[in-house]
Amino acid sequence: MGEKSLQKKKYIVEKAKDVFYKSGYRAVTMKDIVEACNISRGGLYLYFTNTKELFEAVLEEERISTASVIESGKAKNATPGEIMLMFLDEQKKAILKKKDNLTMAAYEYMFENKILETDNPIKKSFLENVSALENLIKEGVEQEWMVCEDAAEAAKNISYTIEGLKVSAQTIGVSAEAVDREIEYIMGILGMVIK
Repeated sequence: MGEKSLQKKKYIVEKAKDVFYKSGYRAVTMKDIVEACNISRGGLYLYFTNTKELFEAVLEEERISTASVIESGKAKNATPGEIMLMFLDEQKKAILKKKDNLTMAAYEYMFENKILETDNPIKKSFLENVSALENLIKEGVEQEWMVCEDAAEAAKNISYTIEGLKVSAQTIGVSAEAVDREIEYIMGILGMVIK
């Protein structure tokens, strides 16, 4: 695929992300994507054959952007504590997005499609986040920025908390203060104090 084609595909994914943000997964049709992208139906089908395939590309894009927060912090030579705060701040922003969050669309996608355990993009993203957090916590402990006896378990608990907050925000509502309390709790477990 040439550079121009890659740019066109990326453009389609970005526009589709907006449509999925607003409408969820089930309600979106290829016609909606065609209209959002202002391209022909044939032009869209050159890149994606259905909304499932397109939504999976959107999920992949989201997964990459989440992982990039930690990598970005490392590139800036930030401490593990600073990187953890950056990561949690990005998660807070995602949690508090009321009308443009992929969480509900992702769950619709999971319930709508029979996804094999090995092909589950949501689980893949979750496990990658757990792994990245585990490595960050281990680094933080080694550099004495954090205190933690079981980095793997702490990383899982943090990930479950974040996922739970995302679902709660979309179903029962979560205030910024509630998210801040959870972040303070996470930081406290790791022996860090937010100033």
